[in-house]
Amino acid sequence: MYPHQAERLAAALEGEGLDALVASSPANVAYVTGFWSLARAVQPATEIHAVVARAGTALVVPTIDAAAVIDGGAQADHVVCHGRFYYDHGPASPPPGASARPATAETAAGGEHARRLRAVAASPAATAEDALAAALAALGLPAGRIGLDDAALPAARVAALGQRLAGHTLVPASEAFATARLVKSPYEIDCLQQVLHLTEESLDAVLGLLRPGVTEREAATAFEHEATRRGVAPYRTIVAFGAGSAVPAPWPTERALRSGDLVRFDLGGVAKGYRSNLARMAVMGEPSARQQAVFDALHAGMEALLDALRPGVTGRHLFDTGVAAVRKAGLPGFERHHMGHAIGLEAAEAPWLAPGGGALEMGMVVCPETPYYAVGEAGLTVTETALVTRTGAHPLNRSHRGLVVLD
Repeated sequence: MYPHQAERLAAALEGEGLDALVASSPANVAYVTGFWSLARAVQPATEIHAVVARAGTALVVPTIDAAAVIDGGAQADHVVCHGRFYYDHGPASPPPGASARPATAETAAGGEHARRLRAVAASPAATAEDALAAALAALGLPAGRIGLDDAALPAARVAALGQRLAGHTLVPASEAFATARLVKSPYEIDCLQQVLHLTEESLDAVLGLLRPGVTEREAATAFEHEATRRGVAPYRTIVAFGAGSAVPAPWPTERALRSGDLVRFDLGGVAKGYRSNLARMAVMGEPSARQQAVFDALHAGMEALLDALRPGVTGRHLFDTGVAAVRKAGLPGFERHHMGHAIGLEAAEAPWLAPGGGALEMGMVVCPETPYYAVGEAGLTVTETALVTRTGAHPLNRSHRGLVVLD
Protein backbone atom coordinates (compact mmCIF):
# COMPACT_ATOMS: atom_id res chain seq x y z
CA MET A 1 0.00 0.00 0.00
CA TYR A 2 1.35 3.43 -0.91
CA PRO A 3 1.88 5.92 1.95
CA HIS A 4 -0.97 8.12 0.72
CA GLN A 5 -3.51 5.29 0.90
CA ALA A 6 -2.15 4.20 4.28
CA GLU A 7 -2.54 7.73 5.65
CA ARG A 8 -6.07 8.13 4.28
CA LEU A 9 -7.17 4.78 5.71
CA ALA A 10 -5.48 5.45 9.06
CA ALA A 11 -7.42 8.71 9.23
CA ALA A 12 -10.63 6.77 8.54
CA LEU A 13 -9.86 4.35 11.37
CA GLU A 14 -9.24 7.19 13.79
CA GLY A 15 -12.16 9.30 12.60
CA GLU A 16 -14.66 6.48 12.96
CA GLY A 17 -13.16 5.01 16.15
CA LEU A 18 -12.52 1.64 14.46
CA ASP A 19 -10.06 -1.16 15.14
CA ALA A 20 -10.18 -2.35 11.52
CA LEU A 21 -11.78 -1.65 8.17
CA VAL A 22 -12.97 -4.52 5.98
CA ALA A 23 -13.17 -3.76 2.25
CA SER A 24 -15.56 -5.85 0.16
CA SER A 25 -16.16 -4.06 -3.16
CA PRO A 26 -13.62 -4.77 -5.94
CA ALA A 27 -12.38 -1.17 -5.99
CA ASN A 28 -11.99 -0.94 -2.21
CA VAL A 29 -10.15 -4.27 -2.07
CA ALA A 30 -7.83 -2.93 -4.76
CA TYR A 31 -7.35 0.33 -2.85
CA VAL A 32 -6.10 -1.61 0.18
CA THR A 33 -4.09 -4.35 -1.53
CA GLY A 34 -3.75 -3.61 -5.26
CA PHE A 35 -5.53 -6.89 -6.06
CA TRP A 36 -8.25 -7.23 -8.72
CA SER A 37 -9.86 -10.66 -8.92
CA LEU A 38 -10.69 -12.07 -12.34
CA ALA A 39 -12.51 -14.90 -10.60
CA ARG A 40 -14.89 -12.37 -9.08
CA ALA A 41 -15.24 -10.52 -12.39
CA VAL A 42 -16.50 -13.81 -13.87
CA GLN A 43 -18.57 -14.77 -10.82
CA PRO A 44 -19.60 -11.59 -8.94
CA ALA A 45 -20.86 -13.58 -5.94
CA THR A 46 -17.27 -14.62 -5.15
CA GLU A 47 -16.41 -13.45 -1.63
CA ILE A 48 -13.25 -11.38 -1.25
CA HIS A 49 -12.28 -9.01 1.58
CA ALA A 50 -9.30 -6.83 2.41
CA VAL A 51 -8.64 -5.82 6.00
CA VAL A 52 -6.67 -2.81 7.17
CA ALA A 53 -5.82 -2.36 10.84
CA ARG A 54 -3.12 -0.59 12.80
CA ALA A 55 -1.10 -3.82 12.87
CA GLY A 56 -1.15 -4.27 9.08
CA THR A 57 -3.29 -5.65 6.27
CA ALA A 58 -4.85 -8.95 5.26
CA LEU A 59 -6.45 -10.31 2.10
CA VAL A 60 -9.23 -12.92 2.14
CA VAL A 61 -9.69 -14.74 -1.18
CA PRO A 62 -11.13 -17.98 -2.54
CA THR A 63 -8.41 -20.58 -2.96
CA ILE A 64 -8.74 -20.35 -6.75
CA ASP A 65 -7.28 -16.83 -6.45
CA ALA A 66 -4.24 -17.84 -4.39
CA ALA A 67 -1.95 -18.21 -7.41
CA ALA A 68 -3.12 -14.88 -8.85
CA VAL A 69 -2.46 -13.14 -5.53
CA ILE A 70 1.12 -14.44 -5.44
CA ASP A 71 1.81 -13.97 -9.14
CA GLY A 72 0.29 -10.47 -9.24
CA GLY A 73 2.16 -9.14 -6.23
CA ALA A 74 -0.84 -8.19 -4.11
CA GLN A 75 0.24 -6.16 -1.10
CA ALA A 76 -0.96 -7.73 2.14
CA ASP A 77 0.76 -8.85 5.30
CA HIS A 78 -1.49 -11.91 5.56
CA VAL A 79 -3.37 -13.92 2.91
CA VAL A 80 -6.14 -16.26 4.03
CA CYS A 81 -7.93 -18.57 1.58
CA HIS A 82 -11.36 -20.15 1.76
CA GLY A 83 -13.05 -22.99 -0.11
CA ARG A 84 -11.72 -26.01 -1.98
CA PHE A 85 -9.52 -25.77 -5.05
CA TYR A 86 -6.80 -28.16 -6.16
CA TYR A 87 -3.31 -27.23 -7.34
CA ASP A 88 -0.81 -29.83 -8.55
CA HIS A 89 2.41 -28.58 -7.00
CA GLY A 90 4.47 -31.23 -8.76
CA PRO A 91 6.98 -33.63 -7.19
CA ALA A 92 9.11 -32.23 -4.40
CA SER A 93 12.19 -34.04 -5.82
CA PRO A 94 13.08 -35.79 -9.14
CA PRO A 95 11.61 -39.28 -9.60
CA PRO A 96 13.94 -42.26 -8.99
CA GLY A 97 16.59 -42.60 -11.68
CA ALA A 98 16.12 -39.07 -12.99
CA SER A 99 18.84 -36.49 -12.70
CA ALA A 100 18.07 -33.07 -11.31
CA ARG A 101 18.11 -30.23 -13.82
CA PRO A 102 20.65 -27.46 -13.20
CA ALA A 103 19.18 -24.63 -11.20
CA THR A 104 18.44 -21.43 -13.11
CA ALA A 105 16.99 -18.06 -12.17
CA GLU A 106 13.73 -19.18 -13.78
CA THR A 107 13.50 -22.47 -11.89
CA ALA A 108 14.49 -20.72 -8.66
CA ALA A 109 11.70 -18.19 -9.16
CA GLY A 110 9.27 -20.98 -10.00
CA GLY A 111 10.28 -22.88 -6.89
CA GLU A 112 9.76 -19.83 -4.71
CA HIS A 113 6.37 -19.21 -6.32
CA ALA A 114 5.36 -22.83 -5.66
CA ARG A 115 6.59 -22.65 -2.07
CA ARG A 116 4.57 -19.51 -1.37
CA LEU A 117 1.49 -20.92 -3.08
CA ARG A 118 1.73 -24.13 -1.07
CA ALA A 119 2.00 -22.12 2.15
CA VAL A 120 -1.00 -19.90 1.35
CA ALA A 121 -3.34 -22.55 -0.06
CA ALA A 122 -2.43 -25.50 2.15
CA SER A 123 -5.19 -25.10 4.76
CA PRO A 124 -8.07 -22.99 3.45
CA ALA A 125 -10.90 -22.00 5.74
CA ALA A 126 -14.25 -23.62 5.08
CA THR A 127 -16.07 -20.34 4.44
CA ALA A 128 -15.30 -16.71 3.69
CA GLU A 129 -16.65 -15.80 7.12
CA ASP A 130 -14.19 -18.22 8.78
CA ALA A 131 -11.36 -16.82 6.65
CA LEU A 132 -12.20 -13.23 7.65
CA ALA A 133 -12.24 -14.24 11.32
CA ALA A 134 -8.80 -15.82 10.84
CA ALA A 135 -7.51 -12.69 9.12
CA LEU A 136 -8.69 -10.49 11.99
CA ALA A 137 -7.05 -12.83 14.49
CA ALA A 138 -3.79 -12.70 12.50
CA LEU A 139 -3.90 -8.92 12.87
CA GLY A 140 -4.31 -9.26 16.63
CA LEU A 141 -8.05 -8.57 16.65
CA PRO A 142 -9.98 -11.49 18.15
CA ALA A 143 -12.55 -8.83 19.07
CA GLY A 144 -13.05 -5.16 18.26
CA ARG A 145 -15.04 -2.49 16.48
CA ILE A 146 -14.96 -3.36 12.76
CA GLY A 147 -16.06 -1.11 9.90
CA LEU A 148 -17.62 -3.24 7.16
CA ASP A 149 -17.81 -2.11 3.53
CA ASP A 150 -21.38 -3.34 3.24
CA ALA A 151 -22.97 -1.12 0.57
CA ALA A 152 -22.79 -3.74 -2.17
CA LEU A 153 -23.07 -6.84 0.02
CA PRO A 154 -26.33 -8.83 -0.02
CA ALA A 155 -28.15 -8.72 3.31
CA ALA A 156 -27.66 -12.47 3.75
CA ARG A 157 -23.88 -12.10 3.54
CA VAL A 158 -23.88 -9.23 6.02
CA ALA A 159 -25.95 -11.33 8.39
CA ALA A 160 -23.62 -14.32 8.00
CA LEU A 161 -20.60 -12.15 8.75
CA GLY A 162 -22.32 -10.67 11.78
CA GLN A 163 -23.11 -14.13 13.12
CA ARG A 164 -19.58 -15.47 12.56
CA LEU A 165 -17.93 -12.37 13.98
CA ALA A 166 -20.23 -12.18 16.98
CA GLY A 167 -17.33 -11.20 19.21
CA HIS A 168 -16.85 -8.02 17.18
CA THR A 169 -19.03 -4.98 16.74
CA LEU A 170 -19.75 -4.47 13.03
CA VAL A 171 -20.64 -0.99 11.80
CA PRO A 172 -21.29 0.24 8.22
CA ALA A 173 -18.14 1.73 6.69
CA SER A 174 -18.63 2.07 2.92
CA GLU A 175 -18.66 5.85 3.35
CA ALA A 176 -15.34 5.68 5.20
CA PHE A 177 -13.74 4.02 2.16
CA ALA A 178 -15.37 6.54 -0.19
CA THR A 179 -13.97 9.39 1.90
CA ALA A 180 -10.48 7.87 1.95
CA ARG A 181 -10.50 7.57 -1.84
CA LEU A 182 -11.66 11.15 -2.53
CA VAL A 183 -8.17 12.67 -2.74
CA LYS A 184 -5.77 10.98 -5.12
CA SER A 185 -2.07 10.32 -4.56
CA PRO A 186 0.60 11.39 -7.09
CA TYR A 187 0.75 7.76 -8.26
CA GLU A 188 -3.02 7.64 -8.78
CA ILE A 189 -3.01 10.95 -10.64
CA ASP A 190 -0.24 9.68 -12.90
CA CYS A 191 -2.18 6.47 -13.61
CA LEU A 192 -5.36 8.43 -14.41
CA GLN A 193 -3.47 10.75 -16.73
CA GLN A 194 -1.74 7.89 -18.53
CA VAL A 195 -4.92 5.89 -19.20
CA LEU A 196 -6.69 9.04 -20.36
CA HIS A 197 -3.94 9.90 -22.83
CA LEU A 198 -3.87 6.36 -24.20
CA THR A 199 -7.65 6.49 -24.64
CA GLU A 200 -7.30 9.78 -26.50
CA GLU A 201 -4.63 8.32 -28.76
CA SER A 202 -6.90 5.38 -29.54
CA LEU A 203 -9.77 7.70 -30.42
CA ASP A 204 -7.51 9.79 -32.64
CA ALA A 205 -6.62 6.66 -34.63
CA VAL A 206 -10.33 5.90 -35.15
CA LEU A 207 -11.14 9.43 -36.33
CA GLY A 208 -8.78 8.86 -39.23
CA LEU A 209 -10.79 5.81 -40.32
CA LEU A 210 -14.23 7.41 -40.41
CA ARG A 211 -15.84 7.99 -43.78
CA PRO A 212 -19.33 7.40 -45.24
CA GLY A 213 -20.20 3.72 -45.17
CA VAL A 214 -18.20 2.80 -42.05
CA THR A 215 -20.52 1.23 -39.45
CA GLU A 216 -20.77 1.93 -35.74
CA ARG A 217 -19.66 -1.62 -35.02
CA GLU A 218 -16.59 -1.26 -37.25
CA ALA A 219 -15.62 2.01 -35.56
CA ALA A 220 -16.17 0.56 -32.08
CA THR A 221 -14.10 -2.52 -32.93
CA ALA A 222 -11.32 -0.31 -34.26
CA PHE A 223 -11.27 1.71 -31.04
CA GLU A 224 -11.11 -1.41 -28.88
CA HIS A 225 -8.27 -2.77 -31.01
CA GLU A 226 -6.33 0.48 -30.73
CA ALA A 227 -6.91 0.71 -26.98
CA THR A 228 -5.98 -2.91 -26.34
CA ARG A 229 -2.70 -2.69 -28.23
CA ARG A 230 -1.82 0.32 -26.08
CA GLY A 231 -2.43 -1.66 -22.89
CA VAL A 232 -5.90 -0.28 -22.12
CA ALA A 233 -8.87 -2.59 -21.45
CA PRO A 234 -12.05 -0.92 -22.79
CA TYR A 235 -14.99 -1.02 -20.40
CA ARG A 236 -17.35 1.31 -22.27
CA THR A 237 -17.31 1.83 -26.04
CA ILE A 238 -20.09 4.05 -27.35
CA VAL A 239 -19.74 5.07 -30.99
CA ALA A 240 -23.09 6.31 -32.27
CA PHE A 241 -24.03 7.92 -35.60
CA GLY A 242 -26.86 10.25 -36.56
CA ALA A 243 -30.17 9.64 -34.80
CA GLY A 244 -28.57 6.68 -33.01
CA SER A 245 -26.46 9.12 -31.01
CA ALA A 246 -29.65 10.26 -29.20
CA VAL A 247 -29.74 6.91 -27.36
CA PRO A 248 -27.78 7.63 -24.16
CA ALA A 249 -26.25 4.15 -23.74
CA PRO A 250 -26.43 2.26 -27.05
CA TRP A 251 -24.65 -0.87 -28.19
CA PRO A 252 -22.88 -0.34 -31.54
CA THR A 253 -24.98 -1.39 -34.53
CA GLU A 254 -24.60 -1.91 -38.26
CA ARG A 255 -25.78 1.69 -38.85
CA ALA A 256 -23.50 3.21 -41.50
CA LEU A 257 -22.10 6.72 -41.31
CA ARG A 258 -23.70 9.18 -43.73
CA SER A 259 -22.80 12.67 -44.82
CA GLY A 260 -24.16 15.19 -42.30
CA ASP A 261 -24.29 12.70 -39.40
CA LEU A 262 -23.08 13.64 -35.95
CA VAL A 263 -20.77 11.08 -34.36
CA ARG A 264 -20.83 10.69 -30.58
CA PHE A 265 -17.94 8.99 -28.81
CA ASP A 266 -18.31 8.08 -25.13
CA LEU A 267 -15.34 5.93 -24.24
CA GLY A 268 -13.71 4.41 -21.19
CA GLY A 269 -10.73 2.17 -20.54
CA VAL A 270 -8.77 0.69 -17.64
CA ALA A 271 -5.01 0.50 -17.09
CA LYS A 272 -3.28 -0.37 -13.80
CA GLY A 273 -6.77 -0.47 -12.26
CA TYR A 274 -7.52 3.20 -13.02
CA ARG A 275 -10.15 4.45 -15.44
CA SER A 276 -10.58 6.95 -18.22
CA ASN A 277 -13.76 8.76 -19.24
CA LEU A 278 -13.68 10.53 -22.60
CA ALA A 279 -16.55 11.98 -24.64
CA ARG A 280 -15.98 13.76 -27.95
CA MET A 281 -18.09 14.82 -30.94
CA ALA A 282 -17.48 14.77 -34.69
CA VAL A 283 -19.58 15.46 -37.80
CA MET A 284 -19.32 13.92 -41.26
CA GLY A 285 -18.89 17.03 -43.39
CA GLU A 286 -19.70 20.60 -42.45
CA PRO A 287 -22.10 20.86 -39.48
CA SER A 288 -25.56 22.31 -39.91
CA ALA A 289 -26.41 25.54 -38.10
CA ARG A 290 -28.47 23.54 -35.58
CA GLN A 291 -25.67 21.04 -34.92
CA GLN A 292 -23.11 23.79 -34.38
CA ALA A 293 -25.42 25.84 -32.18
CA VAL A 294 -26.21 22.91 -29.87
CA PHE A 295 -22.56 21.92 -29.64
CA ASP A 296 -21.51 25.50 -28.90
CA ALA A 297 -24.02 25.72 -26.05
CA LEU A 298 -22.70 22.50 -24.50
CA HIS A 299 -19.12 23.65 -24.99
CA ALA A 300 -19.96 26.91 -23.19
CA GLY A 301 -21.29 24.85 -20.29
CA MET A 302 -18.04 22.88 -20.18
CA GLU A 303 -15.96 26.06 -20.16
CA ALA A 304 -18.04 27.41 -17.26
CA LEU A 305 -17.60 24.17 -15.31
CA LEU A 306 -13.83 24.09 -15.81
CA ASP A 307 -13.55 27.74 -14.78
CA ALA A 308 -15.55 27.07 -11.60
CA LEU A 309 -13.55 24.03 -10.40
CA ARG A 310 -11.59 24.82 -7.24
CA PRO A 311 -11.32 23.58 -3.64
CA GLY A 312 -14.35 24.32 -1.51
CA VAL A 313 -16.83 24.59 -4.38
CA THR A 314 -19.83 22.30 -3.87
CA GLY A 315 -21.40 19.90 -6.33
CA ARG A 316 -24.59 21.96 -6.14
CA HIS A 317 -22.78 25.15 -7.19
CA LEU A 318 -21.03 23.40 -10.08
CA PHE A 319 -24.30 21.85 -11.23
CA ASP A 320 -26.08 25.20 -11.20
CA THR A 321 -23.15 26.87 -12.96
CA GLY A 322 -23.04 24.34 -15.79
CA VAL A 323 -26.78 24.22 -16.38
CA ALA A 324 -27.08 28.01 -16.37
CA ALA A 325 -24.22 28.39 -18.85
CA VAL A 326 -25.72 25.91 -21.33
CA ARG A 327 -29.12 27.60 -21.13
CA LYS A 328 -27.65 31.07 -21.59
CA ALA A 329 -25.57 29.90 -24.58
CA GLY A 330 -28.56 28.72 -26.61
CA LEU A 331 -30.40 25.77 -25.02
CA PRO A 332 -32.92 27.46 -22.68
CA GLY A 333 -34.75 24.19 -21.97
CA PHE A 334 -31.59 22.27 -20.99
CA GLU A 335 -32.14 19.89 -18.06
CA ARG A 336 -29.80 17.46 -16.32
CA HIS A 337 -29.70 15.33 -13.18
CA HIS A 338 -25.91 15.79 -12.78
CA MET A 339 -23.05 17.52 -14.58
CA GLY A 340 -20.26 15.06 -13.81
CA HIS A 341 -18.44 13.23 -11.04
CA ALA A 342 -15.02 12.20 -9.81
CA ILE A 343 -13.06 9.27 -11.29
CA GLY A 344 -10.45 6.81 -10.05
CA LEU A 345 -10.58 3.07 -9.46
CA GLU A 346 -14.22 3.33 -10.54
CA ALA A 347 -15.66 5.17 -13.51
CA ALA A 348 -17.91 7.33 -11.34
CA GLU A 349 -16.94 8.25 -7.80
CA ALA A 350 -17.94 10.89 -5.26
CA PRO A 351 -18.26 13.80 -5.27
CA TRP A 352 -20.96 14.26 -7.90
CA LEU A 353 -21.44 17.59 -9.63
CA ALA A 354 -25.09 17.55 -8.67
CA PRO A 355 -27.50 18.78 -6.00
CA GLY A 356 -26.26 17.27 -2.76
CA GLY A 357 -22.73 16.77 -4.11
CA GLY A 358 -19.94 17.43 -1.63
CA ALA A 359 -17.26 20.11 -1.77
CA LEU A 360 -14.15 19.69 -3.91
CA GLU A 361 -10.72 19.22 -2.34
CA MET A 362 -7.27 19.70 -3.76
CA GLY A 363 -6.08 16.39 -5.26
CA MET A 364 -9.46 15.21 -6.48
CA VAL A 365 -9.77 14.20 -10.14
CA VAL A 366 -13.16 15.05 -11.62
CA CYS A 367 -14.97 14.61 -14.92
CA PRO A 368 -17.32 17.50 -15.70
CA GLU A 369 -19.70 16.63 -18.54
CA THR A 370 -22.39 18.31 -20.63
CA PRO A 371 -24.64 15.71 -22.34
CA TYR A 372 -27.76 16.51 -24.37
CA TYR A 373 -30.13 14.06 -26.05
CA ALA A 374 -32.78 15.18 -28.55
CA VAL A 375 -34.96 12.11 -29.17
CA GLY A 376 -35.00 11.06 -32.82
CA GLU A 377 -32.53 13.79 -33.74
CA ALA A 378 -29.08 13.46 -32.16
CA GLY A 379 -27.16 13.22 -28.92
CA LEU A 380 -24.10 15.27 -28.03
CA THR A 381 -21.69 14.82 -25.12
CA VAL A 382 -18.49 16.52 -24.02
CA THR A 383 -16.52 15.16 -21.04
CA GLU A 384 -13.23 16.44 -19.67
CA THR A 385 -10.96 15.21 -16.87
CA ALA A 386 -9.36 17.72 -14.51
CA LEU A 387 -7.19 17.68 -11.40
CA VAL A 388 -8.36 20.02 -8.65
CA THR A 389 -5.37 22.16 -7.64
CA ARG A 390 -4.77 24.61 -4.81
CA THR A 391 -6.28 27.53 -6.73
CA GLY A 392 -8.38 26.01 -9.51
CA ALA A 393 -8.15 23.00 -11.80
CA HIS A 394 -5.64 21.58 -14.27
CA PRO A 395 -7.14 19.82 -17.33
CA LEU A 396 -5.57 16.40 -17.93
CA ASN A 397 -6.90 15.97 -21.48
CA ARG A 398 -4.65 16.57 -24.45
CA SER A 399 -7.24 16.02 -27.20
CA HIS A 400 -9.20 18.76 -28.94
CA ARG A 401 -12.65 19.06 -27.37
CA GLY A 402 -14.21 21.06 -30.17
CA LEU A 403 -16.52 19.61 -32.83
CA VAL A 404 -14.29 17.63 -35.20
CA VAL A 405 -15.20 18.04 -38.87
CA LEU A 406 -14.55 14.83 -40.86
CA ASP A 407 -13.91 15.03 -44.59
